[in-house]
Amino acid sequence: MALKTNSSDGRTRSSVQIFIVAGLCCFFYILGAWQRSGFGKGDSIALEISKSGADCNIVPNLNFETHHGGEVETIDESESKPKVFEPCSSKYTDYTPCQDQRRAMTFPRESMNYRERHCPPENEKLHCLIPAPKGYVTPFPWPKSRDYVPYANAPYKSLTVEKAIQNWIQYEGNVFRFPGGGTQFPQGADKYIDQLASVIPIKNGTVRTALDTGCGVASWGAYLWSRNVIAMSFAPRDSHEAQVQFALERGVPAVIGVLGTIKTPYPSRAFDMAHCSRCLIPWGGNGGRYMMEVDRVLRPGGYWVLSGPPINWKVNYKAWQRSKEDLQQEQEKIEELAKLLCWEKISEKGEIAIWQKKVNGDSCRGREDDSRVTFCKSSDADDVWYKNMETCITPYPDVAIGELKPFPQRLYATPPRIASGSVPGVSVESYQEANAKWKKHINSYKKINRLIDSGRYRNIMDMNAGFGGFAAALQSPKLWVMNVVPTMAEKNTLGVIYERGLIGIYHDWCEAFSTYPRTYDLVHANGVFSLYKDKCNIEDILLEMDRILRPEGAVIIRDEVDAIIKVKKIVGGMRWDTKMVDHEDGPLVPEKILVAVKQYWVAGGNSTATE
Repeated sequence: MALKTNSSDGRTRSSVQIFIVAGLCCFFYILGAWQRSGFGKGDSIALEISKSGADCNIVPNLNFETHHGGEVETIDESESKPKVFEPCSSKYTDYTPCQDQRRAMTFPRESMNYRERHCPPENEKLHCLIPAPKGYVTPFPWPKSRDYVPYANAPYKSLTVEKAIQNWIQYEGNVFRFPGGGTQFPQGADKYIDQLASVIPIKNGTVRTALDTGCGVASWGAYLWSRNVIAMSFAPRDSHEAQVQFALERGVPAVIGVLGTIKTPYPSRAFDMAHCSRCLIPWGGNGGRYMMEVDRVLRPGGYWVLSGPPINWKVNYKAWQRSKEDLQQEQEKIEELAKLLCWEKISEKGEIAIWQKKVNGDSCRGREDDSRVTFCKSSDADDVWYKNMETCITPYPDVAIGELKPFPQRLYATPPRIASGSVPGVSVESYQEANAKWKKHINSYKKINRLIDSGRYRNIMDMNAGFGGFAAALQSPKLWVMNVVPTMAEKNTLGVIYERGLIGIYHDWCEAFSTYPRTYDLVHANGVFSLYKDKCNIEDILLEMDRILRPEGAVIIRDEVDAIIKVKKIVGGMRWDTKMVDHEDGPLVPEKILVAVKQYWVAGGNSTATE
């Protein structure tokens, strides 16, 4: 069926906007009385606000002179107007700076190097605003978004042809429909996951975090969500073009990525389960380094699922158009590597094989004397940013690893890395204090913008996640948070975040993030601009935030007042509408909050700019 908008100009009215707290209702009303939404109810926002009797003066304008008069420079009036950032050409609608197709083709194809991150040099960076495509609409709310994506948001039909018989994606009228199929599960991801759940303890919360390598449109991760499992899915920007973009439009966590020459941007012992469903990764090749990298990020006791070639090759070799000898040799290499990694095969049925990583190294002491085994020499298995992938096995940690509680109990249980003192300078008490602080902050945010847990914001990013307190306090089946730990953060806390049952990634905000434009509904930046002061251009960070933020998406920036003032001036030329708010403890606290909404505008089209 074709899903239609409610008015001739493609806009629909959405009642979700009326739930904004009275204190900022006037500010957020600049979104416009008509939201460009794929799921509007047809309500008049102006009417509803007037009925609610909202008081638009609850949040006062901030006066910095009385509290910070000596800290803010006097700005000459002639320089007070912000620099205006113009729209980029419409050809950059889906621009991914560090995975640009043209630049990629200048790099070696060996070991997928050309599909890895290759960011533009300073003189090639764009200093303009990436436009949304004409007809862009707000994605459907979860769980409807799992099954439907507006065609205008990602107008690429190639997968509907290429993967037609595999039930990946279908084009119907003005939407794409995702039946939940895949190359290895044409009958649907749910039935496929049922097969896995007959072997792997998915139901009881033991398995919470999963890694999907070569994820396609991420249907595996999409259908795991209802089972309280959150998957980090990745796939390259390749001939399939928009697979990761489709995943994020569906509301499923995903990044552009590939197993190539560089280590994956995840900590060691992060995932309860890793998965490859006909992902075309040469697991037995390159000395086994791809399996060794999966082993690095797989938690002791975790599971590795491999479905498709070469599993069950005796039955399928003709359909796969490969020789028996080739497939047999490939599986033998995988089996041999699994034993060296201390993985035990616990199931092989049909085309699905499952291995479990031993809980500790005591059960495979013999491999220390095996000439085929080389252990990694690095003392820090989490030091991965732009580090070459090695052909070596990550040893089990010297410190005993505590058991993780099932999810959701593990969300606020003390993570093993904290309990064991593995994060220098962090005690159990300071960790608990940080959690309490973020519960308080989130309560404050919800008073500023009551849309936060309404379902309006599905894909959320925390640009400087710390221990994941922001995400933990927001935890809801309506949303997920990409917890980013900056590579220059004082403490490496991403392992703690995964031990809480959350997901995240390492990143340097001096570079573009590995995602498509318009893939996040809400972006949170705590202390980001103070952290990157004098490290790189603030404009570049803000332009990247704008690139990944959806039209009419929200931004919350928490930082020192000096940083906030600089940011506010820059975004004044970026088609954002902003409001500065005091810290929840009052105006004497030098930390302030800048809230913003990105205006709706498209390539050569309309805007919600307030004139």
